[in-house]
Amino acid sequence: MIIQYSIHQVSPFSALRSRKSPVGTMKELNSILTAFAESQHNGEKSFLATVVNVQGSTYRQPGARMLITSTGEMVGTISGGCLENDILEHTHVSIADGKPIVVTYDTTAEEDIIWGFGLGCNGVVKILIEPLNSDNPLNPLAFINQCFHNQQLGIIATVISVEGTVNVQVGERLTLKLDHSINTDIQEAYLTNILTKDARTCLQNQNSSFHKYQLELSKVDVFMEFIQPPPHLIIFGAGRDSVSVAEFAKALGWRVTIVDCRANEVSNQRFPMADEVMLTRKEILHEQMCINNYISAVVMTHNYLDDLEILKMLIPTNISYLGCLGSKKRIAKLLQDLSTQGVKYTQKELQKLHAPIGIDIGAHTPEAIALSIIAEIQAVLANRGGGFLKHRTEPINQPNPVREIEI
Repeated sequence: MIIQYSIHQVSPFSALRSRKSPVGTMKELNSILTAFAESQHNGEKSFLATVVNVQGSTYRQPGARMLITSTGEMVGTISGGCLENDILEHTHVSIADGKPIVVTYDTTAEEDIIWGFGLGCNGVVKILIEPLNSDNPLNPLAFINQCFHNQQLGIIATVISVEGTVNVQVGERLTLKLDHSINTDIQEAYLTNILTKDARTCLQNQNSSFHKYQLELSKVDVFMEFIQPPPHLIIFGAGRDSVSVAEFAKALGWRVTIVDCRANEVSNQRFPMADEVMLTRKEILHEQMCINNYISAVVMTHNYLDDLEILKMLIPTNISYLGCLGSKKRIAKLLQDLSTQGVKYTQKELQKLHAPIGIDIGAHTPEAIALSIIAEIQAVLANRGGGFLKHRTEPINQPNPVREIEI
């Protein structure tokens, strides 16, 4: 079912329990996954609201989610706080039959400023609302949880609009994992085949996109969402200044590993927020580490010989980000000593080394330095320059590509 929404005034004082929105999409997703598991344990009914399409300027982008439980608790956000109460009402009224719906909020009209939600975004947002069943193999949260747990990529292809005569329903979907395993409840075989092909292309390109399939007697719109596990940050060094870096990374929902080449047992107590604390020695470090292009690393051991050995190991890898604490003079000496040892690196390999590390924000305290480091990693992972948004000439959020396919 698709609802072209007629905007009306909603009281901001609706009775509900709402958790504070976590910082960062990954942490928000982790909070939603945790809350869903708790709701299932407590026998509560749950609903999921997902932004599946936007036009113009909107607060959240496609893929943003909010979990709503039967007790009125909401985890996550799908707007700046303006639409959440109305979405809650829809879970009580509009999907009593248990079928997913898509609600469209159009805030481009000037009347919205007076009569509507006051979003002030001048855009259109489409939100899929669906009941959740933990036993359903196509439950999107279960699929995301598997991708996170197994540290693998995936695609969720969800039908968001159907016109004409075709055996396809809004909310039906197809999922694809990195191992190419497929699961779907879409009955039309020819559509499943083309969806599988397009999902594999999205997985290869590692991006989300919208697909408009023009059939002979109907039209089906599908949101292909690229799912990836949280960034994995490895911090080499277990000093007190590493604590702030780890805390900021966890605040974003990243996976954090601490590597202590001093093998100090105190590090276990110093980093309770870390997912893993590795106590080791630099001589055997290369035997214990497996670096891939989903990993970011910060080298801040404050020990020259340790840094030398770690950089020797990391620079040749396909790591997504590599930063090293220290002055330009110190970094130059490290690279010169590596060269003296006969270690050869390509210019491309050296370009991924960020040293001195961090964005120039005038940081001097451990907390400010950690902020500049995490901000730089975020910018690199998002392929952004890290400058002032007021100087950006392109849209802040790049729209997902739209593909029109005739079958």
